[in-house]
Amino acid sequence: MSRRLLPSGDAALLVECDTLDEVLALHDALAAEPPAGVLELVPAARTILVSVDPERLPLESAATWVRRIPADSAARRSRLEAGVAATSVAATAIDEAVVDEVIVDVVYDGDDLRHTAGLLGVSAESLVARHQAAAWRVAFIGFAPGFGYLVSDDWPFEVPRLDAPRPRVPPGAVALAGAFAGVYPRQSPGGWRVIGRTDAVLWDPASPSPALFVPGRRVRFRAVDRA
Repeated sequence: MSRRLLPSGDAALLVECDTLDEVLALHDALAAEPPAGVLELVPAARTILVSVDPERLPLESAATWVRRIPADSAARRSRLEAGVAATSVAATAIDEAVVDEVIVDVVYDGDDLRHTAGLLGVSAESLVARHQAAAWRVAFIGFAPGFGYLVSDDWPFEVPRLDAPRPRVPPGAVALAGAFAGVYPRQSPGGWRVIGRTDAVLWDPASPSPALFVPGRRVRFRAVDRA
């Protein structure tokens, strides 16, 4: 494991990690005990942006804080078991705790469901059951406003993307790609494999909390007959 710190302007550090698991581990640790002056943590696939108020926490002190925190998987698992992750901070504000679990109702009738199950060597029913049984977590956001990349220790599959992306994926499409699950917040092109649909609102810019999926939030999917 390595951790590389890079300056990002005069009020932020970009922390580079080798793997997403290291990002999640470090994000949990940073969010658990942030010193005064830390404003925001923004995880991505291989990085975490640490924004600070330099008058309260100089960048040198922030860098020392980051370097002192262990970020291995064992540490993350220990924190998860202790329930610390349930109070991880969101990317939007350091003092906004993510303490709830979001339940997303899904109609599992996606165009790619049966073919994807076949690619993975399971039945469609088994794939749906595994998708529902997994305890998902929003690792980071990107691609489009409100789009969260969800990961789960319970999810065993690596799902290949479509050979050719669709020009239009409808909003609410529940999809899989690689080790991730996600939900399209709006119509957009996309190469993920669609297994279902939901009417959950993923992005509402008029809301005080526009994104339903924020880093650290836990998510479960539940089968319903109608979205």
